[in-house]
Amino acid sequence: MNRPFTAETAASNLRKAAIFLISLGAKSSAQILKHLADDEIERLSAEIARITSLKPTELENVQGEFQQMVLAQQYIATGGFNYAQEILKEAMGDVKALEISHRVKSALQIRGFNILKNVDTNQLLAFLQKEHPQTIALVLTQLTSMQAANILTELPPAVQVNVVHRIARMERVSPETLSAVEKVLETRIDFSQGASAFGGVKTAAEMLNMVGTRFEKNILNGIARENPNLAVEIKNLMFVFEDLITLDDRSIQRILKEVDNKDLAMALKACSEELKKKILSNMSKRASEMIIEELEYMGPVRLKEVEEVQQKIIDIVRRLEEDEEITIASHSLDDQLV
Repeated sequence: MNRPFTAETAASNLRKAAIFLISLGAKSSAQILKHLADDEIERLSAEIARITSLKPTELENVQGEFQQMVLAQQYIATGGFNYAQEILKEAMGDVKALEISHRVKSALQIRGFNILKNVDTNQLLAFLQKEHPQTIALVLTQLTSMQAANILTELPPAVQVNVVHRIARMERVSPETLSAVEKVLETRIDFSQGASAFGGVKTAAEMLNMVGTRFEKNILNGIARENPNLAVEIKNLMFVFEDLITLDDRSIQRILKEVDNKDLAMALKACSEELKKKILSNMSKRASEMIIEELEYMGPVRLKEVEEVQQKIIDIVRRLEEDEEITIASHSLDDQLV
């Protein structure tokens, strides 16, 4: 049963979010926090820390509001805004129904350029090459990391640096800005509604993880010249193949269980001797001998092919870290940028 919200139990959005996370428990809350920006996590954590006691009515009302927002979104998705309003009116009255449905509609109206995920990359690249770096940055944040990386590698080096720098400094985009970009795109693309969260350091890092070491290093060097702290922030959220050297032996062994020997040999074709030695030392004598033999008989290979295989291994590392089977420590740019 949904309970009415009263002035007595009204709370700020931040407090409501903190209360809701408390109600979920530590484990579930941690999974949600993983998807938030650092500043959001910091503010939420501080608010949670401030909440030393909670009235049962306040907890019930926060949970009730969350339930109402979820239901309203489901109704809008099923039958549209008017349908949602009619259902909500019957359940909670005109005033509350209008309030909830409008709040959900506002959230849904700034949901990103989802249609772009289905657009041919070459077609999108041809369009973006003529656009301002800010427009390119905005559009890339709404693509998959791989799509964005493919487009990024085709842009001129100076534009690459400019675009990634803008992505990393981007946080929220106003509806007015979103609307302006939509108008530019709608003449070329069948555009649909999209997400309120745009860009950020994490988005920039995810893209750079996909572009390959040559592009990654050039872009990070360019950003470091303008904003060294920002370059460090991005690098700390990245993991490149050479960073395997920073992992402990147990983590290396866990990763190797997931990697095909042929892929591993290809990946080791273009890495430091130190990393090669560390990886081989974490294999059985027979397995390491097979890899060494494979490397000796492997002819010249294209760097792009090596980077693609290395990226497959990085994807494995990310998955294992997400599953909390291995831990990746953050690192600095001291030895990475020149």
